[in-house]
Amino acid sequence: MADLASYFCDMHIHIGRTLSGRPVKITASRQMTLPRILEESSRRKGLDMIGIIDAHSPEVQEELRELIDRGLARPLPDGGIRYEQTTLILGAEVEVQEGEGEAHFLCYLPSLVEMGRFTRWLAERCKNVHLSSQRVRATARELQRYTSELGGVVIPAHIFTPHKGLYGSCTDRMAKVADETQIWAVELGLSATTEMADRISELHDKTFLTNSDAHSLAKIGREYQKVRMKEPSFAEWVKALRRTESRGVLVNYGLHPRLGKYHQTICPSCQTALPADADARCPACGSRVPARGVKERVEQLADLPPGHHPPHRPPYVEQIPLEFVPGLGSKTVARLYEAFGTEMDVLHRANEADLAVIVGEKKAHMIVQARSGRLPIRTGGAGVYGRIEV
Repeated sequence: MADLASYFCDMHIHIGRTLSGRPVKITASRQMTLPRILEESSRRKGLDMIGIIDAHSPEVQEELRELIDRGLARPLPDGGIRYEQTTLILGAEVEVQEGEGEAHFLCYLPSLVEMGRFTRWLAERCKNVHLSSQRVRATARELQRYTSELGGVVIPAHIFTPHKGLYGSCTDRMAKVADETQIWAVELGLSATTEMADRISELHDKTFLTNSDAHSLAKIGREYQKVRMKEPSFAEWVKALRRTESRGVLVNYGLHPRLGKYHQTICPSCQTALPADADARCPACGSRVPARGVKERVEQLADLPPGHHPPHRPPYVEQIPLEFVPGLGSKTVARLYEAFGTEMDVLHRANEADLAVIVGEKKAHMIVQARSGRLPIRTGGAGVYGRIEV
């Protein structure tokens, strides 16, 4: 293990627009262009590896080739593309309609060659291959088989959310939809934690991923993981997913689940918290009840009590990103970056005394509390994020 090191990785980041202005992820910020994402991830967030989950878009591939031709990025022998201090892993998010509804899957591939082939396959099975998260005319197992033929991996995305989550809107058992033996990892989503997910026994052999699902530059790195690998590359990351050769996730850093906008079933009209077995209408005001929150959905699916974890499960840190900390505006965050380097440096390396020199004792103490999720929170639900209450 002497040649292994730890790396910070956020493997679910969306592109809003290409440089020509063409939409990719409709709901993502126009500022989410490939160059801006790479710069933010490497220079300000301090991430060692990121997953660009819209790399199937033909114009995104053209932009990557241009960066390589200009010498600003380089393909790695074991997969992935290096830009400054960050490795980019090529991914695509696709929607499959099966079971009781729809689910999103993340497909990761080693290089532009394989991703180009995946794009051609996808173009024959979706309405618009330039856009993100398109519904594919294929089953989940067909998607798995083709991705595997290309040397890639498939991971269910934000599995508990009522909006396109495998368990949240599609099925109550993974095997009903996908070949679970070929799924080595699942993405928990912003509203769930390891403690919640491990109450479902069929997930005990899976690696848990905590990714940002970023739709804006500020959201990059709001969830991430520390991964032990030889280097940040595609081949090493797959070994980490499979937990082979001493590779694996060392720590999951997740947004405090109560900050997630789907954590609890809440009436959008009167904000009444509702149980998992709530009727179609709110008992308090009569409004139509939205889809079940993640907390209640886990309660429905759980076949184990809390506290049962497999031996390989790493710690889960309920962390609050700098963006959520009250009083830390863009100018203050810029001063922190100038003093300490990146957000990873602020959250993991700077001590409270040094932080206080830059932002004062009160804000420094709040940052330290945010590292372990100890700030008071108003729970999110019904599509509205939770918030810090101080």
